[in-house]
Amino acid sequence: MVQLGYFTVDTPDIARARAFFSALFGWTFDEDASGPTYAHVADSDPPFGFTRSERASQLPHLYFRVEDIDALCERVVELGGKAAIPSDSATGRSVVVCDDQGCSFSLWQPAAGF
Repeated sequence: MVQLGYFTVDTPDIARARAFFSALFGWTFDEDASGPTYAHVADSDPPFGFTRSERASQLPHLYFRVEDIDALCERVVELGGKAAIPSDSATGRSVVVCDDQGCSFSLWQPAAGF
């Protein structure tokens, strides 16, 4: 089975992306693997990072597994991002959000058993 092994997210401003996601998720960054055009998220599984680009990435669409989707939607807005209204499905709750630069991603709060 092929599984996600690594991914990057394009962002116009690496420093802002680091600040936003550190504040939202508590992520830290591996300074040895990072540079002016790339920020590697430390201890991530699968490994990933942010790459500087002229504009915010619209792909890939990523889902981050979270425990409290409503609290994180509020936090996204507090940090200058935007959050849609979460929707419910058999697998849990999900919502599309974007950071303070317009980079889109999703949050997923799994239902029991997922």
